[in-house]
This record gives sequence, C-alpha cells and structure tokens, in this order.
Amino acid sequence: MQKQQHLEFSLSTVAIPLFSVLFLWIVYWFEIRFHINLSYLGVQPKTLMGLRGIIFSPFIHGSIDHLYSNSIPLLVLFMSLLYFYKSLAWKLILWGGLLAGLITWLIADRGSTHIGASGIVYLLSSFLFFKGIWSKHYRLIALSLIVVFLYGSLIWGVLPGKEGISWEGHLAGFLSGIVLAFVYKNKAIPTVAYSWEKPTYREDEDEFMKHFDENGNFIPSSELYKEEELEEDDLKENQNLSHSHELDFDWKSNHTLFNKK
Repeated sequence: MQKQQHLEFSLSTVAIPLFSVLFLWIVYWFEIRFHINLSYLGVQPKTLMGLRGIIFSPFIHGSIDHLYSNSIPLLVLFMSLLYFYKSLAWKLILWGGLLAGLITWLIADRGSTHIGASGIVYLLSSFLFFKGIWSKHYRLIALSLIVVFLYGSLIWGVLPGKEGISWEGHLAGFLSGIVLAFVYKNKAIPTVAYSWEKPTYREDEDEFMKHFDENGNFIPSSELYKEEELEEDDLKENQNLSHSHELDFDWKSNHTLFNKK
C-alpha cells in the first residue's frame, strides 16, 4: 500500500487567491474611476488613527506598478499556502497580517503612511520558507527551495533603500512569518500509515509478500498461482480421502453391528 499525503488540490486552492488578487485590482480601479485616494487608510505609525491601517493597508496601492508587483507573488504564495497548509492558511493571514501591521506601526517613522500588500507577500514567503525547513518534510523543503528560487531577492526589500518603498512593512511581514513558522513548526502534514504499520497487519495475508519464499526469492505470479492451485487440489484430494475413509469406517461399523445381530 503506497503512503499517501493528505494534500488535496481543490477549486478553492486557486479560486480564493484569484479572487483576493482580483479584489485588490477592483479597489484600485474604484480609486481611479471615482478619483478617490484611499491612502489615508494606510498604516500611520505611532498615531491612534493610524492603527486602522493594520486592517485596510493591504488592500490599497499607490500605483499600477505597485499593485502589479504584488499581484503575482501574492497569487503564487497564497495558492501554495492553501495547498500545503490549508488548516493554517486563515490563521496565518489573520494573525500574520495583524502582527505585521502592528510591527510596522511601531517601527516606522511618525508622519509616514504605509500601504500595499507587500507585507503579506513577505509574510507568506517567510512562513513558507522557514516552516518548510523546520518541518524536515521533503515536500515542504522543496517548497522552501522554490520560494527562495522565485522570491529570494525579496530579502533585500527588508533593508532601507529606495525612497517611497516601505522597507519597514517588508521587514514586519518577514519577521511575522518567522514567528508564525516557529509557532506552528510542529504542525506536520498528516499521513496515512502503510498497511504493514497497522497493528492488524498479517504477513501471511499480504498479497505482495506471498511472492517471496522463506529465503527471500521472488516467485512469479504464474508459479505462485500454480502452486496455490496444486495446494488446493491436494487439499481437496485429502478431504475426499478423509471423507472416503469415514464412509468406509461407517460401513464396516454398520456391517459388524449387523453380523452381531
């Protein structure tokens, strides 16, 4: 019996990330179409009103380039999250998003405004990488390497650099991903045990093991079934002989009893 992983690809694995990215574009279209600037809803560090940006800032983008640069990695990373960590996905988005927003609010300069889903992108990439490494599961480690290959250059975004880019938001998302990867590091992919790992397993009933003799030599199916047929024929013959002897014994017993009478 082949060992199977509880990894199921469903429509929601693609549909939810697609809808999420589409929603970001709808928000941006709404701003352009009605000439509304929602940037005031971003994270404004160290101000009470700026706390609302923890909720709203991931949905707001300053330009189409800003939105486009976040859309593809968000789509890929979110689908990966839903496929490999479906049970943790919404916990990560909720708590990771809140933590990343709060860290941004704490460490960024007062008077600045931080918008965009890049913090969520860094959150997902960081979580997927470190969770995969700490899990020691070959599929998750492979996912970690893919994340590094595709988005390894994101690491430079956590350092102060180009003006107008929220490196604080990137750093906050990155750190939040590490924290949650550590919190959930023991959450492994559930597996189904091999048949021989179950307590009810019996080797003599295993169809595969029947193809090997006591010395470990392989027995082809044609010979195995031929031997089984011969064994069945011998068993039937023995049963017939036994039955014949019983009849003969009964006849002799009856005959002896008749003569005595």
